[in-house]
Amino acid sequence: MCQLEDFKRYLKQNGLDDSLMATVTGQAKPLRLVADEVLLHQGRRQEFAYFISAGLLKACHYNDKGAPLVKEYYFEQELCFLYGSWLTGELAQYQIEVMQEANVVRLPLALLDDPRLHKVKISLLSQQLIYKEQKEAFLLLHTPEQCYLHLLEHRPIWLDRLNNQQLAYYIGISPVSLSRLKARLAGESNVAVC
Repeated sequence: MCQLEDFKRYLKQNGLDDSLMATVTGQAKPLRLVADEVLLHQGRRQEFAYFISAGLLKACHYNDKGAPLVKEYYFEQELCFLYGSWLTGELAQYQIEVMQEANVVRLPLALLDDPRLHKVKISLLSQQLIYKEQKEAFLLLHTPEQCYLHLLEHRPIWLDRLNNQQLAYYIGISPVSLSRLKARLAGESNVAVC
């Protein structure tokens, strides 16, 4: 199965020893998920991580009015789970949902606490820390225009797979403001070309 092969490659890149591969993949379960499926309900205990072979997931918090606040989007070749809930053992503050049909490999999070997987755990935590620092700088130190241009250059998959509303809320502006920003940038590029 392609999903499991992708997952094995991901584990190996994150330091999993070959002698433990069968132990880990023996507890992994390939799944095909449909859009809008909820993998973890807000306020519940998190038990699984999801390696995404194809598709799109998100973590979001629903406020008391039912409006979603998106924490993160997860794309192919990423491992989706809530690090804070995993490390503290607290109930999930966010819900994990399927945004687009997805092929994933579900892994029990308890496996990552196995001392034999210490190298993998440190690798994942290091990646997460670097990602969070970069995300914080991205959102705090740049204007919405700079954020959009950064996504355009470095994360084109985001622009291909997320709609204007999802992108706008992620970079902290309204969908109308994003539409105006895109129109202005398109106008500037047309002027520059002429």
